[in-house]
Amino acid sequence: MYSLLAALLLAAAPSTPAQKAKDLSGQKAWEELYLAFGSGDEKAVPEEQRATVSGALAKGCQAMLKDDAVMAYSMGERAIVYEESAPALRCLATAARKTEQRAAAEAALLKGVTRFPKDGSFPLELGKLLLEEQDSVGAQAALEKVPPRSREAAEAKRLLKQARQQTLQEDAARSEATRISRRLGGGAPQAVSRGGDETSVVSLGTRPGMSVRAPDVGFESRVDASGMRVRANNRFVISYFDNQRDFSQRADYEGKVVDILNDAYHFTRQVLGETRESPVAVVLYTAKEFGATFGQRAARFIAGKYTENAIRINDAAELTRETRATLVHEYIHAAVSDFCGGNDQDMDKLPIWFNEGLAMFVEWKYLDVPGPNLRLANEMRAVLAASGKLPKLRDMTWVAPMNTASPHMGYAASGLAVKEMMRREGAHRLMTLLRAVCQQGSGFDEALKTHYGMTLEDLDTEVERSIEKR
Repeated sequence: MYSLLAALLLAAAPSTPAQKAKDLSGQKAWEELYLAFGSGDEKAVPEEQRATVSGALAKGCQAMLKDDAVMAYSMGERAIVYEESAPALRCLATAARKTEQRAAAEAALLKGVTRFPKDGSFPLELGKLLLEEQDSVGAQAALEKVPPRSREAAEAKRLLKQARQQTLQEDAARSEATRISRRLGGGAPQAVSRGGDETSVVSLGTRPGMSVRAPDVGFESRVDASGMRVRANNRFVISYFDNQRDFSQRADYEGKVVDILNDAYHFTRQVLGETRESPVAVVLYTAKEFGATFGQRAARFIAGKYTENAIRINDAAELTRETRATLVHEYIHAAVSDFCGGNDQDMDKLPIWFNEGLAMFVEWKYLDVPGPNLRLANEMRAVLAASGKLPKLRDMTWVAPMNTASPHMGYAASGLAVKEMMRREGAHRLMTLLRAVCQQGSGFDEALKTHYGMTLEDLDTEVERSIEKR
């Protein structure tokens, strides 16, 4: 009698998240499993149960790889939210490659290299990926991290030999190109003169212990269709506002700007899972020219802005961490324009708060800060307590935060709204929403409801909550 009562009580007891995940996984009910854990705050699951939930989602990811790689990717993405385990990261990387999301695959593999240094599969797969992208130096750095006694060591050794051979061939080709350029009187391209290859060597935070070279970004000088003298590669087309200015006279400044923009290129891919692939125009101004074009106040306070299909850079006296972050902010606008199909279609289809909020969010990530500074956060909290009237997202649909009653609060609220979207569903879902609006013709409100189950008013509420918690 007692055992029967205990069984009845046990059956009536509410299932824990871990038990629910285990049960659905055992039944191979993968869609139900994803619906149960594919959204919402992972913190609602007790910490000691998150590994179980992650493990169930990772199993679902693996099971769905063959028949539905998109669903597999989504399950892998949620699995690492609960725990960044080796199986979850491995399946996420595989699903990302199957769905042609190479940047996301690279990010997952990099994380695996960092978290599981004794697991040879992560550096081996990363090396393979980078070899396919013709980044032989990055591949070499990755393959050298395969533990010598791991089961992947033999294959890594073979690929490492291939990567080293390719590096030698690339170095020889670059040296020959530089020699010919000098004989013709052109001098070595500025990016080559500093590092001996087609770009400066950049150390990415996502590649711990690795120095990698970006592929094929050497500059060449030419005159474009409008008669402007430009230096261009496959990422940037650089010109001066004053077309008479000599590039060689400003080589050091140009080099710093290019370094920042290269950082922005890689950082955007790190945060969003992809980056702008078509070249972006970059116009360099003196402070006087910038002030005459955009106003003296802008010349004093901003490092640059994206407008009329170009990043326009003010000749800042010092390229500080903050001015670097501003240029990253403007690069995000250029990337969003590209994601939306170019020709400023983003301005017609995406709410201004979303566009500015995404740029603010990435800028905060670049600066490694949680959001608006403490002074502004306190100011917003005081306004909220006094009147309950922070800038509303709907009011900034077609009105820039700069033109609201409180520009700083408008930008902060926009950034916090995007931060909440990223926290809930990650970069892949946010980019899916962006393309639904830009390329499939969905209204933003409709897409927000479809992909997040939220309204703009819900997002306003979450922004207010985040300010209250700060």
